Amino acid sequence: MASSDNKLKWELDSIFPGGSGSKEYAEFRAAIHVDLKKAQETFERLPKKLDSETTSQWVAFLTLMQYIIERIDHASGFANCLIAQDVGDDKAFAIKEEISTLGAGWEQIMTGVEELAIAADDTAWGALVGHPKLAGTAFFWNEMRQKARLKMEPKLERLAAELSVSGYHAWGRLYTKMAGELQTEFVENGKTELLSMGQLALKFNSHDRSVRKQAFTKLEASWKRVDSLAAMALNSQAGFRLSLYHGRKWDSPVFEPFMNNRVKRETIEAMWDAAARGVKKLMAYVNAKKGLLGIDNFRWYDQTAPLGRIEKKYSYDEAADFVVTRLSAFSQDLGSFARMAIDRRWIEAENRSGKAAGGFCTGLDLKKESRIFMTFSGNYGEMMTLAHEIGHAYHSWVLRDRDYFARQYGMSLAESASTFNELLVTDAALEAADDKAEKLFLLDHKLQEGVIMFCNIRARYLFDSMFYQERRNGTISTERLNEMMVETQKTAFGEILAEDGYHPLFWASKMHFYDTHSPFYNFPYTFGFLFSNGIYDRAKKEGPAFAEKYKALLADTGSMTTEEVAGKHLGVDLAAGQFWTDAVERALADIEAFVSLAREGK
Repeated sequence: MASSDNKLKWELDSIFPGGSGSKEYAEFRAAIHVDLKKAQETFERLPKKLDSETTSQWVAFLTLMQYIIERIDHASGFANCLIAQDVGDDKAFAIKEEISTLGAGWEQIMTGVEELAIAADDTAWGALVGHPKLAGTAFFWNEMRQKARLKMEPKLERLAAELSVSGYHAWGRLYTKMAGELQTEFVENGKTELLSMGQLALKFNSHDRSVRKQAFTKLEASWKRVDSLAAMALNSQAGFRLSLYHGRKWDSPVFEPFMNNRVKRETIEAMWDAAARGVKKLMAYVNAKKGLLGIDNFRWYDQTAPLGRIEKKYSYDEAADFVVTRLSAFSQDLGSFARMAIDRRWIEAENRSGKAAGGFCTGLDLKKESRIFMTFSGNYGEMMTLAHEIGHAYHSWVLRDRDYFARQYGMSLAESASTFNELLVTDAALEAADDKAEKLFLLDHKLQEGVIMFCNIRARYLFDSMFYQERRNGTISTERLNEMMVETQKTAFGEILAEDGYHPLFWASKMHFYDTHSPFYNFPYTFGFLFSNGIYDRAKKEGPAFAEKYKALLADTGSMTTEEVAGKHLGVDLAAGQFWTDAVERALADIEAFVSLAREGK
């Protein structure tokens, strides 16, 4: 058990002792360099034709490639932890770049594997992926072959992978460092503090509108200082992607994210259509909330303004116990896992400067463990972040004994377990609430998700779509980026936000736009939110027996397309539209109860 003075800090020494200066970590990376070089030499000696006589050699080589990328991923996950806990750790940033080089080297070898896969006849290929040692990862290898047929010739793909390290991915690393180092003075209760952007974001959860407004003003001013640099990073990343897409003859910028998420375009379009229709219903909630807040205009910084028991604060122990209890009520396995993750200090939650903004869960696969990063200051929203990230970790836990390539799932399904946890915790808390103020608070928090998922996230998707369309014609100025951001927010939010209530620099302040590993890192959140509502509805109807079915669903996410998972475990067609319409209805089902309580609270 952790002592009381360090339980908010995660435990990393069991992975590699000594942080970025760890001797063991350095030796681990050095060994990967050696193995990667050997893999390249082995690949060059391998017969380039796949048949019955060469199958065993290729099985051994593909197994080796899986072994190497699993270790690269392990090293990368640890580097992510080091950077997040201390954005001033320059050595960790250098290590991350080193690991990117390893990843690029692995990708270059894999380009040769793809060349073989394309050239092989279907019979020989089927015999290869059907081999007992590869059978568990056949879906991955077949998917790789299919993607390979859609790419450039191998030598160009190898060059692109090499150039991406110091080009494409470097812009992402630069943005992460720039965002982490941004600080601003903040005045509250007569006290001036120097806050990071992550700490500043927490102020949007304040009950005091003047605090939220100051936080927004400071956020905009901070990013205004570096908006030209952010625009340079965003334009450069997009330019790289568009050049790569042109070389591959991919006409649409969403082709890659949809392919990576193993989801059809028709499915996402059906989801957004249903979400857009739900925005009108949200107006009743927003209007009632404005009345309780005593405001005439709803602005960006009011999206997460709390209501009800706004003074209630949670200690970390209280929040952890609350989450464990609620998750255990659905599944003892899920609850026990959450308790283990908390007690073993897999979670970094301390509220301090120098940390990165936001929250995430990263896998450390060789240990069959995860680490969760967040900043906890005691409010309900942060407790929900804890539940959310534990959902990600549980998803990995369910898959921990499968082959590495059978544990890799698209971002759309990655957000399902996390959002499902949020639903479990929120609804259980609502059932236990015995006074109107607490119910109002919980209903408000739940319906906030509708605004975020149907409006905020959709604005990001619309912005990405518009940005990539215009970026084809050249670099886009900061002024135009601001205009595009406001334009897409107006479309997504409808009449919810006031005319002066938008966030022009959201394109700069939101790190998701700069993730070089997940283009269009937006729609998976809304997908996960609505997909989880569909799963949750099934759980409510079937009761405790659904817990095992839920685990089975998660276990298949690394070996099926998104539509196949939904068809097998829920019996629904995601592209048809009805599933999403029903999910939106369920997500907004509490509006009437909220409005009724709001009238009583006036």
